Amino acid sequence: MLGHPVAHSLSPALHAAAYRRLELDWQYDRHEVREHELQAFLEGLDRSWRGLSATMPLKEELYRLADEWDDAVSLTGAANTLLLADGGRRIARNTDVAGIERSLRDAGLDSPRHAVIAGAGATARSVLVALDALGLRSATVAVREPVRTGSLAGLADDLGLELDVVRLGDLEHVVEGADVVAWTLPNGVALRTELPFDARTTAVALDVTYHPWPGPLAAQWLEVGGRVASGRDMLLHQAVRQVRFFVSGQTDSPLADEAGVEAAMRAALDAL
Repeated sequence: MLGHPVAHSLSPALHAAAYRRLELDWQYDRHEVREHELQAFLEGLDRSWRGLSATMPLKEELYRLADEWDDAVSLTGAANTLLLADGGRRIARNTDVAGIERSLRDAGLDSPRHAVIAGAGATARSVLVALDALGLRSATVAVREPVRTGSLAGLADDLGLELDVVRLGDLEHVVEGADVVAWTLPNGVALRTELPFDARTTAVALDVTYHPWPGPLAAQWLEVGGRVASGRDMLLHQAVRQVRFFVSGQTDSPLADEAGVEAAMRAALDAL
């Protein structure tokens, strides 16, 4: 796992559990790598490396340095997984999209029409692509700096979705009527207002925070018994697809013992 900072990442525990279950003598460790250091890091890898994962702020740069990618990567402009294939080819995937979609389905989201998304970075783009796959028609994005929504607005255009932009401080005024409310902002960003009760009891909340849990949005939903797609579930489901990719070169091909692998990974996550 590469990123900066990366010490908080729970991914090593999940991957270690998966490889133990699969009886693979593989190592998956944390490496502090800044954006300007990524190219040199990749060029320094030897043939013992099968692949790697990346968190912020490296997802966009990882895409730039890849040789091959799929639609999820090209749509979001971000990759979180890299397979080092024969001949030195770097094959990129964005497993966040599938992890988000699975987590939302598990939380009971079905055919959403309108979403509200807090944040406009790489994770917000993955959320928008996942919601589009579920049938989304429109979204409102709430951000601290409205001028920094260009890439998300461009993605909405590509997907044929209507997109409105408001300031984060106006979040409480735009969540009513949404089918899903997503929080994609970094750890440490506070949700300073209590959101309307009706929104918390009708919409599904997706809070991508996974440590500490619950995140600021999920905490408000859990107070009223609302439906929550957790960052921990998203982390688990996207990690399963990373393991698939490293083992077989395919993210959509289930592992031979996938139920057992997923159970082992969840147990490792629950122990943290």
